[in-house]
Amino acid sequence: MAFITPDFTAAAVALSALSIVSLVALRGWRDWIQLKREELAAAHVAAPNDPGVPNAGSRIEIADLKERLRKLEAIAAGVDL
Repeated sequence: MAFITPDFTAAAVALSALSIVSLVALRGWRDWIQLKREELAAAHVAAPNDPGVPNAGSRIEIADLKERLRKLEAIAAGVDL
């Protein structure tokens, strides 16, 4: 094995280490993405099953409708706002 130089050995070790680190990082990325998918799926499933807690958009719409109703009642009663 006279043809293997220290430079070749160092390059092979560095390439192997880079490959291992890249594979570990890729595995971590895939696991993180899967975790986020599961969180999103759980959020979509949990929200419709609980009708007692409306989401923020629904609460804003309800508040807007209440304000409009209050204004219409005031107009009907002849009160200036």
